[in-house]
Amino acid sequence: MQKNKLAIIGMGNVGSAVLVQAVAQQLAAEIVCIDINEQKAHGEALDMTHATPAGCSPDVKIYSGGFEECKDASIIICAGGPSIMPDEKHERLILAKRNIKVIGDIMKEVTSYTRDAAFIMITNPLDVTTYLAVTRFDYAPGKLFGTGTTLETLRFKRIIANHYNVNAKDVQGFMLGEHGNSAFPAWSTVSIGGVRLNELDKYYDYNEPFDKEKIANTVVKTAYDVLESKGWTNTGIAMGACYLAKAVLLNTRCVTPVSIPLTGEYGLNDVALSLPSIIGENGVEKRLAIQFPDSELEALHKSAESIKSILRANSLI
Repeated sequence: MQKNKLAIIGMGNVGSAVLVQAVAQQLAAEIVCIDINEQKAHGEALDMTHATPAGCSPDVKIYSGGFEECKDASIIICAGGPSIMPDEKHERLILAKRNIKVIGDIMKEVTSYTRDAAFIMITNPLDVTTYLAVTRFDYAPGKLFGTGTTLETLRFKRIIANHYNVNAKDVQGFMLGEHGNSAFPAWSTVSIGGVRLNELDKYYDYNEPFDKEKIANTVVKTAYDVLESKGWTNTGIAMGACYLAKAVLLNTRCVTPVSIPLTGEYGLNDVALSLPSIIGENGVEKRLAIQFPDSELEALHKSAESIKSILRANSLI
């Protein structure tokens, strides 16, 4: 019986956090760490290996290696490439010129060994790198996808849960569109315990009025609060990526927004962005083009245009 093998590409702050979560969640029997800085990959793998004898840790095989280790991987999580620095403009899309080349180089290496492994993209600008990887490297539809607004959705649920003092797992609702500044809340999808948005105040306690605009801005802004406070963001996205990896490895068929190229949904083509999707053993098993009110459709199209402008500027469309 073949054991699950996870390859993590890019062992910076995000990749190392993915490694910690992958071991904690017992995602795979074997984990390989890959980085252009071979010494960094070796150190991260060795450090984590020393944690595996602890009673609370699974006895996972962890090591570093080159891209050839992708050949028999069950799943690949890519966090390669530089991130936004705290003193830079707060806009993920400025990373495009840097990371388009990085992801192009990574995909050439990966696809020389496999196109069978499920591939989860984290590298920003997420929707741009995902579009590049899917459209230029002949990966099977749905098999390669970006984490998308999975993280924004987790933040969204946390903020709403705090407002009404409930368990965040009981909050339903999605942030959609770009993984970045034009992400928007799909208010039509929000409920808590079966209670729809417009009736939440009747059933749940709160300390101040529910301000949609404030909450929407907070979801996007909170990423930069983390960035400026600690210098990077890694814990939330690592948790989100491992949640998606588990959905693939265990075929949980969870419903969450991830990024893949659109093929005519809502009249949109030539762009990757996040819509609610069913994630299972084949990656994105189904994308849910649910009916949105006009205001949310407008926000979706604005978000798509924001991403397309970068794709055009870099000759990807």
